[in-house]
Amino acid sequence: MGELSVRAASLADAPALSGIYAHYVDHTAITFEYVAPTADEFAARMAKTMERYPYLVACLDGRAVGYAYAGTFKDRDAYQWACETTIYVAPGCRRTGVGRMLYERLEAELRRMGIINLYACIAYAQLEDEYLTHDSVHFHERIGYALCGTFRKCGYKFGRWYDMVWMEKAIATHPASPQAPLPPA
Repeated sequence: MGELSVRAASLADAPALSGIYAHYVDHTAITFEYVAPTADEFAARMAKTMERYPYLVACLDGRAVGYAYAGTFKDRDAYQWACETTIYVAPGCRRTGVGRMLYERLEAELRRMGIINLYACIAYAQLEDEYLTHDSVHFHERIGYALCGTFRKCGYKFGRWYDMVWMEKAIATHPASPQAPLPPA
C-alpha cells in the first residue's frame, strides 16, 4: 500500500467522496438512500456538516479513498456533547487501516472540541445477504463502540426489510458542569 494520509475535507473533495458514497447507495443496503446525490448535492451536505463538525478525508497517494464526519445526534441544547459519526471507505480499500485511521483522527478532534458521546447508526441484516453484512457492526465493536439499541425492520431496500442498530462510545468523562463544545478546527 502507498502513502496513506488523513486531512480535513474541502468542498473540492465532493466529486470523489460522492463517488465513494454512490457505490454504497447503488449496490448495498448500508445506506437506506435509493438515489445517490449528485456531487453538488453532496457538497451542500458537506458544507452544512462542516459548519459545526469535522469532516475528514483519507487519501492514498493523493487519491480520496474514504471519509468520516460527525453530525448532529439530536438538535436540542442538552445533546450538544453527543454526535453521530459516519464513515465510508472506498471498495477495495476496506480492511487496510483506512477506517481506523479516519476514526482515530475524528475522535481526537471531537475530544478536543469537548464532545463526549459518539453514536453510530448502522443498517443491520438479521441474516447477512449480498447487500448487507455485519462488517460495520464488527468494525465499530473493534474500535470500542457497544450496541445500545435496535429498530426492527425500519428500512426497506432491494425488496427486503432491514433493521437499524445504534452503537455508542464515550470518548471522555462526563463532567458535572460541561463547557459548551468548541467549533471544529
